[in-house]
Amino acid sequence: MRLTNFKALTFDVYGTLIDWETGMVNGLKPLTDRLSPTPTRDTILEAHAFHESTTQRYTPAMRYSDILAVVYKRLAEEWGIAVPWDECLTYGASVADWPAFPDSAQALRYLKQHYKLVVLSNVDNASFAHSQKKLGVAFDASFVAGDIGSYKPDPRNFEYMLENLARMGIEKRDILHTAESMFHDHGPANTHGLSNCWIYRRHDKQGFGATMNPGAMPSYDMVFNSMADLVASHKSEVKQPK
Repeated sequence: MRLTNFKALTFDVYGTLIDWETGMVNGLKPLTDRLSPTPTRDTILEAHAFHESTTQRYTPAMRYSDILAVVYKRLAEEWGIAVPWDECLTYGASVADWPAFPDSAQALRYLKQHYKLVVLSNVDNASFAHSQKKLGVAFDASFVAGDIGSYKPDPRNFEYMLENLARMGIEKRDILHTAESMFHDHGPANTHGLSNCWIYRRHDKQGFGATMNPGAMPSYDMVFNSMADLVASHKSEVKQPK
């Protein structure tokens, strides 16, 4: 399988293009700074993953910024800290501060010359607008949880994307789903018969960080440790056509 076989790249954003783990850890400092000893980065992220995925499952129509506010509330309760709701809402708005990975914007500018670029993300449109400014490209389509009323790994999100892309002339065989999360993305990509590329941002770390353990590991067709590595591979294919 070659990158040049595809016409569209469908992206998870948070964890793949946006460094949400750094954004989360920084945004949670008002809580974690009150704990002694301070939990490790991965302990914080794993607790966040549990409360985020649970809240999304029970309240799938809730806006992502409100999901994050509830996650903050649940973490405070778990850690025995009393917090006002305004503090929870501040964390809910923190997506605007989450940084892009250093290679994301440049990689997307290059890939835009060769593919349709599509977003499939567990976010609301207002929050994503801040991230899109950091990524610096106009995506050809964005399908977010706020549009669909559910959160990945719910199969509805992938079905919604595939139906809409088909209307744009993009068939399943044309798509390479490109994502970091095994739980949110690669499992459902397997179920829907999508070719998939793992951007293994956590290749130098243990565990799954801000995403839930998927259980049995999904399969993937390609793996790169960064977006820069994906671009380098594409450039190599272009120079040495099959």
